[in-house]
Amino acid sequence: MDQRRLILFLVFSFAIVMLWDGWLKHTQPAPQAPAPVTNAADGNGVGAVPVPSVSPSADAPVPSASGAVVAEGAPRTIVRTGLMVAEISAQGGDIVRLELTQHQANGEAGKNFVLFDDGARHVYTAQSGLIGEGLPTHKTVFALPEGEQVLKEGADKLVVRLEAPEQNGLKVAKLLTFHSDSYVIDVAYEITNGSERAITPHAYFQLTRDGKPAESVEAFGVTTFTGPAFYTDEQKFQKVSFEEIDEGKAKFVKQADDGWVAMVQHYFVGAWLPPVGAEREFFARQVGPGLYSAGAILPVGTVEPGASGSVQSRLYAGPQEQDKLEDVAPGLDLVVDYGWLTVIAAPLFWVLSWFHSLTGNWGWAIILVTVLIKLVFFPLSAASYKSMAKMRVLGPRMQRLKELYGHDKAKMQQEMMEMYRKEKINPLGGCLPILVQIPVFIALYWVLLGSVEMRNAPWLGWIQDLSAKDPYFILPIVMGLSMLVQMKLNPTPPDPMQAKIMMAMPIVFTFMFLWFPSGLVLYWVVNNILSIAQQWQITRMIEGGKSGAKPA
Repeated sequence: MDQRRLILFLVFSFAIVMLWDGWLKHTQPAPQAPAPVTNAADGNGVGAVPVPSVSPSADAPVPSASGAVVAEGAPRTIVRTGLMVAEISAQGGDIVRLELTQHQANGEAGKNFVLFDDGARHVYTAQSGLIGEGLPTHKTVFALPEGEQVLKEGADKLVVRLEAPEQNGLKVAKLLTFHSDSYVIDVAYEITNGSERAITPHAYFQLTRDGKPAESVEAFGVTTFTGPAFYTDEQKFQKVSFEEIDEGKAKFVKQADDGWVAMVQHYFVGAWLPPVGAEREFFARQVGPGLYSAGAILPVGTVEPGASGSVQSRLYAGPQEQDKLEDVAPGLDLVVDYGWLTVIAAPLFWVLSWFHSLTGNWGWAIILVTVLIKLVFFPLSAASYKSMAKMRVLGPRMQRLKELYGHDKAKMQQEMMEMYRKEKINPLGGCLPILVQIPVFIALYWVLLGSVEMRNAPWLGWIQDLSAKDPYFILPIVMGLSMLVQMKLNPTPPDPMQAKIMMAMPIVFTFMFLWFPSGLVLYWVVNNILSIAQQWQITRMIEGGKSGAKPA
């Protein structure tokens, strides 16, 4: 297989794999959710109260249906901070809607992105409750504070206190603490035991969500992960798909004394972060048609008569900002989904971030990273272009071989390889830059697709979102023209059919790149321009010396 055929094989294989994967994902039927399973804790099966696998005593049964009041149109209170607008429902004290004021909604100018949703577009809520007779669950109606709760300017935090109805002498308050400069919300329960017997309750903290992606993020079959994820120091990061939950094949850590549970989606994440050292039991299950819950159960400990107890967990609900997630909890930065090329994508994003800190613009950072990558692989690409330049000089001799041995393909191939050997030309040398660029190209694609920092990040002029396609297709057209120039610098294939295919490649790639993130097309344009400059200089030097230009 000569150089041109191998190049065509690599390029078209890459394109076919992406298109085939996209076709499969586009045509496969959506998974059918099995019928919901009802239990004693919930009459309709939706949003059921989780059950610990081991109950410490008979005094901590699962709440009955009578203890879980389902309130249609329950009242809400609104909480406002500099980073979010949260709506807390009286039913369970759940956060049923969360608007992130620092992030815009896609395709909706002037509107903020909504992470938790109450069913207007999809269902996604942060729920919690207590497990034990007479204790409130996420279906109990709490008493809300009056009016909007606004974090005052200069204040560090805002505490919202909800009171549950007293039952059997048990008084419970749910406290939600919002912070001025953080997406972390502290959720705690205060239990006062006014009964005549000791209680040993559990607390559960869960995220309930439908299986639909929040945003359309698919391009040529590449999609980011949406679903539950778990992390512990021992088992590390584990993703669980909704399909695995449907089929009962979900595998993840069940019990630990550290770690967290999250519901991951494109660019954003909700995660319950129990305190380190507290025993926890993780769970993920289907609670209704197309509706799933993932969370953790924590023991509260024994609360004697006349005594008080408490339990708490932190809730992170916000963007997947990689420089901040690791400070929130160990391993939380792993929710950023870079696919199977994380080993390349993660360092690539680190370098991009460093250049961004210098320039203040992600577009210029991409250009500088492209230049850096080109410098790193300069010796490799130089050897490749020298090989291609020598083959260009040998064009007349190759044409003569075609005239002499065109009827005998095997003889012609043999003579060509002998000529390559004498002229010290590696016919495969031109393929190495392509082989190197493909994994870097895919890794950068994942960085642009999965990094919230790129979301709505402008470069200049008409490019106002590097994670989205070029609205006027200017960059893809420039990329196609640059590929055409590169083709002119390459040696002309002796086979007319190969020549036509090679000339058609700029058109094919231009069409493909129309829907790619503009940041990725920017990388390819800059890379092509640098390659043209390098290839032109090397070709000029080789042709100037007429290297290999011997009589046929």
